Amino acid sequence: QVQLVESGGGLVQPGGSLRLSCAASRNIFSIDVMGWYRQAPGKQRELVAVITSRGSTNYADSVKGRFTISRDITKNTVFLQMNSLKPEDTDVYYCKAKIIGGLGTHDYWGQGTQVTVSS
Repeated sequence: QVQLVESGGGLVQPGGSLRLSCAASRNIFSIDVMGWYRQAPGKQRELVAVITSRGSTNYADSVKGRFTISRDITKNTVFLQMNSLKPEDTDVYYCKAKIIGGLGTHDYWGQGTQVTVSS
């Protein structure tokens, strides 16, 4: 199992930046994939960015060139640096950990953090 705690959300003006943090309760090398997802009311949760245990990354087309996912192994924390924010980036952002084991795949989610982009 793993517990995830997100932080760093808030209100920012269009064009501004925010950095989200996701602290895991275990060594993130033992987590196959960690990622950030976002969800607006009444909509499906969508992938924003992921990073594998090997450090490979992938991004949604809508955030490429603006968002960067990274990690600090010493702190078991994954970050999402969000630059050039747009009003359409307003959502609740969730951290997810995917662990692939002999008994199957398990997904763990954080509680979410609100990001609001507005003037």
